[in-house]
Formats: sequence, structure tokens, C-alpha cells
Amino acid sequence: MNEFDLHGRRAIVTGAGRGIGREIATTFAEAGATVAVADIDGEQADEVARELRAATDRPHVAFEVDVTDAGLVRRLAEEATQRLGGVDILVNNAGIARHTPAEELTDADWNAVIAVNQTGAFNCARAFGRQMLEAGRGSIVNIASMSGLIVNKPQPQVAYNASKAGVIMLTKSLAAEWADRHVRVNAVSPGYIGTEMTKVGLANEAWGSVWLEMTLVGRLGDPRDIALAVRYLASDAAKFVTGTNLVVDGGYTLW
Repeated sequence: MNEFDLHGRRAIVTGAGRGIGREIATTFAEAGATVAVADIDGEQADEVARELRAATDRPHVAFEVDVTDAGLVRRLAEEATQRLGGVDILVNNAGIARHTPAEELTDADWNAVIAVNQTGAFNCARAFGRQMLEAGRGSIVNIASMSGLIVNKPQPQVAYNASKAGVIMLTKSLAAEWADRHVRVNAVSPGYIGTEMTKVGLANEAWGSVWLEMTLVGRLGDPRDIALAVRYLASDAAKFVTGTNLVVDGGYTLW
């Protein structure tokens, strides 16, 4: 199964200080990649990079970055490329949510969610995509959500849903533009995954009972379920795959 191997690959994962991003970074390192751990929380990023260095013999690095700042992202791309010797894989995982009824949602909250989830993904794809296009190869995986395909209930989250729908179309649009230059762009859309943020929501009985009832396998997903899907799309096993949105939701969107 050498097509799934990532030895010799250089990857950067945003929002990798915790949750799904941390698991993606760990899974990539286990598969042989050298990983740049990027997060708005620099201390968390450093902690993950230290753990990866201790577990492998590769020089994993950490970066503190706000993906909503295009200038900072450009500098991140330059520094990551310099320190790793290039970047072959980008995972746009950084994301936030707001659970507020639409009529009560403030401009600041709407703008924050769109800025991180959608504009942040574009900022990183553009910055690292330029280098990949110049190199003539690369794989970008955007973490979207089943919320970009359906409206979750019972919690209100209009900004999150809209932003993730935008990430799915961003994925398709970039894939269409860059396929003939050998840069693949795909997305993974998680369902409810057992991260700290999701577990807080699950504690709300009115929300959690619906989430579990509609997830056909009867449980939350594990962050590794998403990380393995991302590894597939990032690897040569998916070399004929671009512009796809891989839904990993335990059957939730079948309803």
C-alpha cells in the first residue's frame, strides 16, 4: 500500500493545535511526512510539534498564524517553505462556529466566522497554491462540513453553514483551475466528531439527542476517522481524485 505512504512529503496543517487538526498532523507524521503545525495559539502549536518530534526522527515545526490575515499567511508560506524545503500538502482545517439565531447574529460574529472558515482557507490555498503550481505538484485538502450540505438542527448556526458551503465550492473551483497544472484540491466534510467543542454541544440534551439519533452508526466520530480520510486525499492513493467532497458523517446526511 505504498500509495498511502507520505515519507518525503512536507505538509502544513492549520488549526493543528487541538482536535481534528492535531489528529491530522499526528496521522501525517505517523505516515512519514514532515509536518508544519500552524495554529492561532502558538503555545499549542509548539506543544504538538514537540510531541511529533519526540515520536519521529523528523524536524516538525510550529507556526503561530491568524489565517484571516493574508499578509501573515504569505509570510507563513515563505517561512514554512524555507524551513521544510518546500510544501507538498496543505490542510485547511482552522475553523470556528457561532450558535446564534440569525436575527440576533452580530456583524462581528458573522464576519469572524466567514473570515476564518472561508477567507482563511482561500488565503492559505492561494499562498501555498502559488508554490505548488510553480513546482508542478501538490495536494490541498480543505476541511468543510456536512453543514455545507444540510442545515443542522436544532441549533442555529447560519454563518457556519454558509461558510462551509463556501468551502465546498472553493474546493471545486480551485480544483477546476489547477488540475491541468497537477495541483489537486479536495475537501473532507465531517459529521459530529468527538472533539472538545462537539462534546460541549452534546451535553445540551436538546441538541445531543438529535445529533446521535440522526447519526446512523449511533456515536460521535473520532478525530482519527477524519484524519485517515484526509491522509487518503493527500496521498498518491487519490492521485485521480480532485474536486471531490468526501463526507465522513456516520450516515447523518442520508436522512
